[in-house]
Parts: sequence; C-alpha cells; structure tokens
Amino acid sequence: MAMKYKSSDSRKVPAQPPQWNQFLICSVCENEFNRTDRCPISLGCGHTVCRGCLGDLKHPQCQFDQNSITCDISDLPVNSALLLLVPEEESHKGSVEMRGVSQKGKENFHPGNIAQCVKLYDKSKKHIEELALLLRPNKGNELSRPMQRKLVALINCQLVEEEGRKRALRAGRALGERSATELILLHQNPTTLSASLWAAVRARGCQFLGPAMQEEALKLIHFTFEDGSDSSELSRKVLVQLVVKNLKTQFAQASKTSIGHVVQLLYRASCFKVTKREGNSSLMRLKDEFLSYEELRREHDAQIVEIAREAGLRIAPDQWSALLYGDQSHKSYMQSIIDRLASKSSFT
Repeated sequence: MAMKYKSSDSRKVPAQPPQWNQFLICSVCENEFNRTDRCPISLGCGHTVCRGCLGDLKHPQCQFDQNSITCDISDLPVNSALLLLVPEEESHKGSVEMRGVSQKGKENFHPGNIAQCVKLYDKSKKHIEELALLLRPNKGNELSRPMQRKLVALINCQLVEEEGRKRALRAGRALGERSATELILLHQNPTTLSASLWAAVRARGCQFLGPAMQEEALKLIHFTFEDGSDSSELSRKVLVQLVVKNLKTQFAQASKTSIGHVVQLLYRASCFKVTKREGNSSLMRLKDEFLSYEELRREHDAQIVEIAREAGLRIAPDQWSALLYGDQSHKSYMQSIIDRLASKSSFT
C-alpha cells in the first residue's frame, strides 16, 4: 500500500540538518536512529531521516533543500549501512525487516535491463555496508576526518532514485581521490616536501620567511593599514620600507626584497584595494574584510595552501601547522582552510 502524506507537518524542522559527524541522528527530529520506529531512510539529496519523520512529510520533498522525492516513500529502502552503526543498546529494542528493491522501486532502474540493475544495486549496497563498518570506533585504525566525512557522504546516498545514484558516484570518486591523497601523504619525505613547497612559493614571486619572521611581517603590514581609511593608503615601495625598518630591530636579515615578496603573496591573495594614479605609483590599502589580523592571516595561509595545490603537493594539517607556525597547535585551523579550498572543487 502506498504511503500517504499527512496534511500538515507534526514536527518542527531544525533550521539546519545535523553536522556531518552526527550521522546516526535523524535530520528532522534529531533523535538517534533505531531498528523500529526510527530506522534510517536516505533521500536522493543525501539527507537521512527516520521512518517516523518520513511518514509525517507534508509534501514529497526533502524538508531542508526541497528536492523532490521521485518515488513513493514506501518504496525507499532502509539505509542498512547506517543501521549497522546503530549502538548495540538500540539494536536490541527490535528489528526492522530488511528487504530488497520493491517492484515499484525497480521502475527507477533502466527499463532495458532491470535484472542486471537489481544485481548491481545489491552488490553496491553490500560494498557500502562493508565500508560503513570503518566508521565504528576502532583504536589504532581510525580514519582521518576528511576520510570520515567523505565516507559518511557515500553512506547517506540512496541508490533507488537516479539522483541518489549520481550522488553516490560523486561521493565514491571523492573518497577514492582522498584515499590516494592520504597514501601520498603517508609516504612523502618531509624534507623534500618542505623544499618543494617553498620552491613553488618562490616561483610565483612570493616568499615565506619562517614562522616567526613571517608573522611579525604580517602584523606590521596589518598595523600600517589598521584604521582602513583612505589616508592610510601607501605605495608598495613605502609599505616595504616601513616594514623593513621596524622588522630589522628583531630580524637583522630583513630586506626590501624579502618583504616585497611577502607583500606580493598578499597581493596575489587579493587582500589589497589598489588605487591607480596616472604618472605615479599605485596606492594600496587592505580591503575591509581583511582589517582583522585573523582574517588577513587566514587569507595569507589559504594562499600558500592554494599554491601547494597548484603545484600538485599534498600536505597534511599537522605538517602545515609545523611549516607555517612551527608547532602542532594549528592543526584544526589548517584543516578548516583545506576543507574550504577543497569544497570549491569537491564532488560532494
């Protein structure tokens, strides 16, 4: 029997779905999944809701992104991969009947070869279930955060609808690319990596002076333009001279050439608003969004990460923390920058 949509939603929908690492929580009611009334059912858009909330839908569409559900919701299978991860105490409260693709659900497959499509569906489902087990807590064999995130995206794909299958292909590709990247990171020589990175930075007319000296140079540049007024505009030459003059009290090796390359790095990151003057040098000041030192530093760091990506280098967050800050306390911060840049070309 086809499931009917209720005339009104009986549950208040959160403003945003749970974070990616809360994958055992229903996106709507925010309760943990179980094997009875709250078993997980994924939609073609990649959001997963419990059976109870799915039955309360007012319209056949996702409540977060309004993507349509193209088949009857009674034909959407339980996400068996997520069900494998439901805590043991929940799984003992009951069990849900695990079935294959319904007859109506098969109508979403290629009409020319439904039998082969069903066979491939079952095979794909089995492989995703095996991958899901990697998300179980396992000391000594824990996946990195990027790997977990991409694996969660794959597990939340729903293979009955075409949009879900397309999403699964993109998620699988992203997971494979990340696996290859982590293998490269695992076998890279740190010394060679560092040399390759700074060579790539220099090849673009930029320079990194070491964690301590670079930070002081950036703080001086920020201090020079801190008020953000037009009166604080300077030519590049004057800016470099001011920074070198103040920096030499701490770093005798500071030179106009090296600081000029640091300024070029910020210029490449589009941190400056430039005013051209006919017959004179252009004037520059920081754009409003970079008047905060934290934002200026973040854009500076993101530009170096982008240069590394362009050069084909793959550097882990802990390595970035050591290279740019000389410590390990900026690992999460660097991971956030990597995630932001990756999202621009991500398959998920």
